[in-house]
Amino acid sequence: MSLTYTAGSLVAARGREWVVLPESAPDMLVLRPLGGSEDDVAAVFPAFEEVRPAEFAAPSATDLGDQRAAGLLRTALRIGFRSGAGPFRSLASIAVEPRAYQLVPLLMALRQRTVRLLISDDVGIGKTVEAGLIAKELLAQGEATRLAVLCSPTLAEQWQAELREKFGIDAELVLASTVSRLERGLELGQSLFDKHPYTIISTDFIKSTRHREDFVRRCPDLVIVDEAHSCVAADDAAQSGTSSSANQLRYELLRRVSAQEDRHLLLLTATPHSGKESAFRNLLGLVRPELATLNLESPAGRAKLAEHFVARKRADVRDYLTKEDGLADDSLAERTAFPSDRWTKDEPYKLTPAYRALLDDAIAYARDRVTAAGEQGRREARIAWWSVIALLRSMVSSPAAAAQTLKTRSESAAARTAREADVLGSPVASDSAENDRLEGMDVAPGAAESEEAGARLLELSARAAALTGPAEDAKLKALTRHLKGLIADGYHPIVFCRYIPTAEYLAAQLEGKLGRKTRIAAVTGTLSPQQRLERIEQLATGAPEDAGDPAVRRVLIATDCLSEGVNLQHHFDALVHYDLAWNPTRHDQREGRVDRYGQKRDQVRVITMYGEDNGIDGKVLEVLFKKHRQILKDLGISVSVPDETASGVTDAVVEWLLLHGRQGSQESLFDLDGHQESFDRIEREWNSAAEREKTSRSKYAQRAIHPEEVAREVAAVRAALGGADEVRGFALDALRDLDALVRDPRDGSGDFTVRTGGTPAGLRDALAATLGGRIVEEDREIPFRTNPAIARGEVALVRTDPAIGAVAAYVLDSALDPNTPGPRPARRCGVITTDAVKTRTTLLLVRYRFHLTLPSRMGERQLVAEDARLLAYEGAPARARWLDDDAAAALLAAGATAGTHEQAARNAIAKDLAGLPDLAEHLTAYGTRLAAELDASHRRVRKANEEIVRGLKVVPQEPADVLGVYLYLPPVASAPLVSGAEA
Repeated sequence: MSLTYTAGSLVAARGREWVVLPESAPDMLVLRPLGGSEDDVAAVFPAFEEVRPAEFAAPSATDLGDQRAAGLLRTALRIGFRSGAGPFRSLASIAVEPRAYQLVPLLMALRQRTVRLLISDDVGIGKTVEAGLIAKELLAQGEATRLAVLCSPTLAEQWQAELREKFGIDAELVLASTVSRLERGLELGQSLFDKHPYTIISTDFIKSTRHREDFVRRCPDLVIVDEAHSCVAADDAAQSGTSSSANQLRYELLRRVSAQEDRHLLLLTATPHSGKESAFRNLLGLVRPELATLNLESPAGRAKLAEHFVARKRADVRDYLTKEDGLADDSLAERTAFPSDRWTKDEPYKLTPAYRALLDDAIAYARDRVTAAGEQGRREARIAWWSVIALLRSMVSSPAAAAQTLKTRSESAAARTAREADVLGSPVASDSAENDRLEGMDVAPGAAESEEAGARLLELSARAAALTGPAEDAKLKALTRHLKGLIADGYHPIVFCRYIPTAEYLAAQLEGKLGRKTRIAAVTGTLSPQQRLERIEQLATGAPEDAGDPAVRRVLIATDCLSEGVNLQHHFDALVHYDLAWNPTRHDQREGRVDRYGQKRDQVRVITMYGEDNGIDGKVLEVLFKKHRQILKDLGISVSVPDETASGVTDAVVEWLLLHGRQGSQESLFDLDGHQESFDRIEREWNSAAEREKTSRSKYAQRAIHPEEVAREVAAVRAALGGADEVRGFALDALRDLDALVRDPRDGSGDFTVRTGGTPAGLRDALAATLGGRIVEEDREIPFRTNPAIARGEVALVRTDPAIGAVAAYVLDSALDPNTPGPRPARRCGVITTDAVKTRTTLLLVRYRFHLTLPSRMGERQLVAEDARLLAYEGAPARARWLDDDAAAALLAAGATAGTHEQAARNAIAKDLAGLPDLAEHLTAYGTRLAAELDASHRRVRKANEEIVRGLKVVPQEPADVLGVYLYLPPVASAPLVSGAEA
């Protein structure tokens, strides 16, 4: 007759010990290896395989370790936990250590029955991590079973990598380029949203009628929307052009998705307002319909919004959990390493005589073309207008872009109406942050209005092609000078261009001009998103001969296909705007690729190049950029330029250029009578948008979760899982003991490097799986960083880094198996003679398991959680005098002050091991107390909703596992080794 095993109990099968999981049934046991991870779970059928109850074996007095054995074993055990006992089910199983401020949205989410949040933290703070934490937690708790992320197609692969590498969520990409392959694998009548529980979906692809209906019908119970501001439109969207029509389609999709009240929905955006109150209200309406009409001027209205809305600047979280946040002390203070400032400089250049003559002739052509088209009708006038803008923008970009544009047909030339011409032509001039055609926008536009470019345009094109190179291209010559200066100062710059021909031209011209050890690569829209990441990675890692050479510099030439989503802060720390965008928000997006969390430089350098005498750049810089910077300086926040404002300014610039040529380039546009009224209106609109943004930041500041609440949970997490200092010390000691070559510069950074060639083969294999085979096989130096934001091939000194997990697993397994060949850093027993104690003191490392019953929307969920605790007592086991938790933990730092005879040590520890049964009552009572604390923490985190915690139950699994027993003896001069009753 087969026995019935409860969840959390130990069984022996297949030659090892296992923990029974709640998914088990009488005829099939679902088991996790003792000390193993969720990846090692197996099913065992008692009818066909021998399964018997197991008890965790006591340590052996013959296998003694040194004074560090207890600490190493404890940390290895805690790092190995993937089902921690705290109220956050997922934190033990993710490969990122969240910042304390990133727990705020998670705490907000856990207080809602159905999670609805608008996360509007500043660029670079980590909205992706915050959303990933919530998603992983909801999936771990059973509150959600399926997930969809809606994002731009350019961001899809980055989302896929973030979810897989940091949160263990393997999501399928649903894009225009992948859907045919995915649909071929479907059964008859099956939807790909049924087959794939976790998906990352292109917002533009899914908004089409065919796919939208399928998605809405089978939409997952958890949806994350990235760049959510691009999915709503202002109430006046009908007059706003093509971008808003695309927004309207996305908005209609999200409105239907959000209509199901029990669907979890996370909206992410750094710019929730974009200067339009009605768009912000529509965004709030997606979170909860009642928020759209809420009186946000009243305290009650703001309090209601605060339950669903979090928006913080870098300054709000740079120093967090300090006395300034209302805490009693700075013991939990956390400083986040954002760059402190941007070093910015506007660098002018002047055209060479030949280029100036070419531009003058191009302007003359443009003037003649616009005048002639104006006499032919509205459609012809609009086609000519967009063709002229394409010509002028390419002309000031580079001779390569100009030559291409002058012989290419304009997109707007195919228009049948004036409105269609605007729809086709406006993307040429738009650098909108909300442009839904960012992908493909770096293609050089056309200026010709027929299939065959006219003789005049072809002549201009030939002249432009002849001006390539630094002799006639003063802009290229100036760039070379600026890059040499940045490289000399140790920077790795990115150069942003508007057009593909310009980027390719720069890459070719700069090759070999920036120094023998400078590596250059170009990334443009000609590459797929995956190919772009691969090229960046190739540039970052360099050739084998570059490995470890600090003199090697990287220069990346890129178009705006990289201005959103792709994080480049690990490899680059300076930026040059080669082509001035016609909207400052685009510059913010570019700079946000490197000026963000994880940037190792405290100061990022930014150079903005502009043509001093080309008649365009100077005026755009004067009107748009200087105003944008002034608002940033005055308010401390970056305010998106309303699209109508930016296009109004650039239209005025082009009109002025066509009327007056470059001769009037020194005059201020604000001084021109014909434009004064429109610029006054633009100024008012922009100031109004800035004031609304400032008001919203203060009025709707995150107040739903007080820092004290965050501090309490951070302290609990660190107590259960360990902190960064513990992990660093563990890694250093364990790797040295495992015969790795460790180089610790002791430069205050906490970083060190390791070469693993001398370590056991089992550890090398495990590290190769996480870091890459070449790194381990070639015995390269592996950097271990205190900053958790790391590059590929580096290790973050956090418990959730896979390489740290591999070291911990090896240390734990070798401690549990005395027959492991080679070095074994941790042991289950130890005897230390130290003046840190006055009497015989014993430290126990105890593993507790708890059976949790967690209520969820899907019904009750049964889970097994683990916790490792240190308990200490003085005297003999039968008459133990128990110490408090702090005193027990302090013993880990006690160093040996005298030697201990090996046989005497074995005799002494044997008495403690024999007395373990006398400790059972106290260990059981301690486990009961831990269970009560765990129950209380779950209720505290979810306190806002009593329904969420109804049915919550925590039961300790008995008996607890005594993993380690460590005896601390005072020196002989103070007390005898074994005497009297203490024996």
